[in-house]
Amino acid sequence: MACRSACCCGFGPVNEDNARFVMLALLIMIYLLCGAAVFSALEHPKEKQAKEKWAQRFEQFSQRHNLNKSDLEKFLRHYEEANVAGIRVDTLRPRWDFTGALYFVGTVVSTIGFGMTTPATVGGKIFLIFYGLVGCAATILFFNLFLERIITVLAYVLKSCHELQRRRKGVAPQDSRNPTGAATVAASARGPQSDSLAGWKPSVYCVMLILCVAAVIISCCASAMYSAVEGWAYLDSLYFCFVAFSTIGFGDMVSSQRAAYGSQVAYRLGNFFFILMGVCCIYSLFNVISIVIKQVLNWLLRKMEVPCRHCPRKAFHPRRNAVIPGHPRTRRNISIDTDAINDSETDGRRMSGEMISVRDFLQANKVNLAIMQKQLSESANGHACPPSASSARHNDFSAGVGALGIMNNRLAETSVDR
Repeated sequence: MACRSACCCGFGPVNEDNARFVMLALLIMIYLLCGAAVFSALEHPKEKQAKEKWAQRFEQFSQRHNLNKSDLEKFLRHYEEANVAGIRVDTLRPRWDFTGALYFVGTVVSTIGFGMTTPATVGGKIFLIFYGLVGCAATILFFNLFLERIITVLAYVLKSCHELQRRRKGVAPQDSRNPTGAATVAASARGPQSDSLAGWKPSVYCVMLILCVAAVIISCCASAMYSAVEGWAYLDSLYFCFVAFSTIGFGDMVSSQRAAYGSQVAYRLGNFFFILMGVCCIYSLFNVISIVIKQVLNWLLRKMEVPCRHCPRKAFHPRRNAVIPGHPRTRRNISIDTDAINDSETDGRRMSGEMISVRDFLQANKVNLAIMQKQLSESANGHACPPSASSARHNDFSAGVGALGIMNNRLAETSVDR
């Protein structure tokens, strides 16, 4: 690997973030190639069989009814056009009445996009561009805020369970067990142990397990409802739940499309509830899994790290948002309720005559979404921390952007004091 700063090597400056980005891109390409090979092996024989079966049916139908093949193909093309507009052989619910349009805009802003309903007019297509631009951005913000509250609630619950477990083991006894005269002595005796909970953070693996269990429970309950109401097989219902909750939205199976159902209002409300909760849980689970993937990338980088022979002491320099164990001399004790990092050891003072770079200028004018929600995590921990000097000097995305910035310093694996 090349060193982080510019050197006599011909490759230019390379830092850990760029190396992680390139490695992730290569791994994704390998992942895509492997997935394509598997799906091609599984689905291609079925596709060939379906084409042969359709060719036989087409030939038999044209001969039986003495029809011209070209005329029959033209008729089928007309049906394909009608199919795009929402016309089906079976009677389905209207696509563009108010309830159908409401279902459509829900799939738009949630980025599911089943594809069974699409605008056919020029005005509708133009309006969709601007409507989706604002709606998708607002929904992503909603998902991020949901993720932040889920992480905060799980951190509070897991911290309470961890504290209760310590009390049962006698590591941190309650104050009510000690006499009044000995309360101060007991508190001072267990001070280091009880204070260690102030910086305690849940493991990303515990959070991932809880979110995975929640997603499985929601998917199983929703699949039971879809199997009973839609008449789908349970496995097909589970497949639909993952496709819908992950916002893939193939459109081969779509819920609530019949003209009428028994208990129609209750079913549509249940369908809305399960899709909303499923999308939120799967979105949160995906972001937590991304932390684990980032840990794997960091582990691979440490295994592959080879210092430059011309400047051997300038190997990869970890960035602020790197999810790796920190160096002992730069360790800081920061609790879960703050995303601020004291970078006084790494950030030097800028001289008055020194020009600021464009990157530093842009970073200095950005606001981290996680810092804006600081009071929420303070209430979860039951105490407030005074603002650090770093938060007064830096108001940027140094802790990460979007969902990564929200989870930064809230989990044990993303803590800056590791």
